[in-house]
Amino acid sequence: MKNVQTFIGILILCFSTSILAQATASFNASVTIIQPIGITTTSDLKFANVDAKNGGDVTLSPNSTRSTSGEVELAEGGAVSAASFEITGEPGYTYSVTLPGDNYVLSNGSETMEINNFTSDFNSENALAVGSQTINVGATLKVNPNQTPGNYVNQGGFNVTVNYN
Repeated sequence: MKNVQTFIGILILCFSTSILAQATASFNASVTIIQPIGITTTSDLKFANVDAKNGGDVTLSPNSTRSTSGEVELAEGGAVSAASFEITGEPGYTYSVTLPGDNYVLSNGSETMEINNFTSDFNSENALAVGSQTINVGATLKVNPNQTPGNYVNQGGFNVTVNYN
């Protein structure tokens, strides 16, 4: 009988300790919807006029400055401009930019030139101070020796992608 009483006493202590050990807290939930990040092209990439001669590279910097290597020469005429984009989004947020990473082709009928080495004036620490910001993109054009005269364009466009950090 003593064992049964001890057992019942232990059970009572176990249950009473379990009940005394419980506590409850409540919480609320909230969310803030931010302005989606956006990008709009405001200017296309324009290398202007060049004389192919024996070929070389024309580099167009993000600040719209052209330079050459090899025997290609910069010619008068035509518009020179880096590609330009307006980035919009939530003020104060930082973002990243992904530039085209491959070699692309500009063509004039069956004639082609390669474009690559895309660069930008984007600073990864820049934040959207007032909800918008402009970035510029340049690239390098590989001009073949004795390239056939004409207007060379790309067929599919180049993608620049922005994402919040």
